[in-house]
Amino acid sequence: MASEPVPQPVSLPAAFASFSERWSPRIVTAVNDYDVRVARVEGEHLWHVHDHTDEFFLVLEGELHIGLREPGGERTVVLAKDSVFTVPRGIEHKPYAPVPTRILLFEPTGTLTVGDRHDAVPAHVDATTGHRLA
Repeated sequence: MASEPVPQPVSLPAAFASFSERWSPRIVTAVNDYDVRVARVEGEHLWHVHDHTDEFFLVLEGELHIGLREPGGERTVVLAKDSVFTVPRGIEHKPYAPVPTRILLFEPTGTLTVGDRHDAVPAHVDATTGHRLA
């Protein structure tokens, strides 16, 4: 019976050093049916919605703002370094990083970075399900 290769540890500094693109996440590992992704972000993403999954954010460096369009109105949450936040499924949101920022995300494998419904995708945003590390 063939077995899967034994995973090896991943250095997050080495993972970040392997790419420079903004809003273009890299898959560093998987947990069950979820990808653990890291991304360099700066500037605006786009308004989008994940209809079937929550989206988990952990700020490793920098600062991330997430605009939310909730039933009660709009608000923005601000995540400093070492802060976490989960956007509930079905909530329209727009991440924005005022400074170069590094984040870690948990999303089901195959989740598109621009959600199930979204505004026009600007050229600086990679509409992807994540890239494998080089």
